[in-house]
Amino acid sequence: MTAEFPAARPRRLRRTAALRRLVAQTSVQPSDLLLPMFIKEGISEPRPVVSMPGVVQHTRDSLRKAAAEAVEAGVGGLVLFGVPAVKDARGSAADDPDGILALALRDLAAEVGDATVLMSDLCLDEYTDHGHCGMLTGSGEVDNDATLERYGSIALAQAAAGTHVVAPSGMMDGQVGAIRAALDAGGYPDVAICAYSAKFASAFYGPFRDAAECAPQFGDRASYQQDPRSADALREVALDLAEGADIVMVKPALAYLDVITQVAAVSPVPVAAYQVSGEYAMVEAAAAQGWVDRDRIIDETVTAIRRAGASIILTYWAAELARRLA
Repeated sequence: MTAEFPAARPRRLRRTAALRRLVAQTSVQPSDLLLPMFIKEGISEPRPVVSMPGVVQHTRDSLRKAAAEAVEAGVGGLVLFGVPAVKDARGSAADDPDGILALALRDLAAEVGDATVLMSDLCLDEYTDHGHCGMLTGSGEVDNDATLERYGSIALAQAAAGTHVVAPSGMMDGQVGAIRAALDAGGYPDVAICAYSAKFASAFYGPFRDAAECAPQFGDRASYQQDPRSADALREVALDLAEGADIVMVKPALAYLDVITQVAAVSPVPVAAYQVSGEYAMVEAAAAQGWVDRDRIIDETVTAIRRAGASIILTYWAAELARRLA
């Protein structure tokens, strides 16, 4: 005899805000969030990034203040991008111990110490006069192996300045292994690597290039970043893990939720996702016109990234969200 059960009514658990909160299967905590921050050399006041309302290029003083406020709000960490006053073909400022990023790392190591995680972008595009992520050959191609040597040197400079995690974003073959070898040989075996393992050649990066002043002066980065139509993400993740990555990242986030899920299903290390500048700018622009509910859109998108499988989320709303979630 077949048992008969009362009709299921899923709406019972959606009736009040308290019930919805009780049975929620996905939650975002302040400690899940990392705040990207830009530090620019040679300015006396924070400089607004026009294409990213609410985001600025910081001075050393304003960076310290904003970092302390973000840590107080409970964010999981800070991600620093340096914008030097002088650029050249080899990106000399990137590993200069007196360069702007090294100075900022030392400032924040003194300001917040181990109260948060200091992560530093490890790339050359912010520092080169040509805007590409590596050294160039005579014909203008990015030289993979020459770039790896520079990345190793940059990793050591950032480690000496106090970073906890280096985040190589250049998508060079073998970059994680080269950086791990340099850090270990240089006496920094405890500095972790967050690998930009699945970084796509995306149209969502435009506002970031304003903030970091790193638009390529010719061509694009499609020859080293992943094609949005490709299925290389898991292969790239596997290579980075084999080379010693401690965290793997998918970038951008919202248009690649499926990739985040695929990576999270196989990764034995934490998975990060970067809610990039274009995602941020679209929401801010639409909200400014009154077309969307800004706070709800922010909450919904970040929750979607978390639900897809990312345990670490880089977002320009990190401090704001952390205060709201506290």
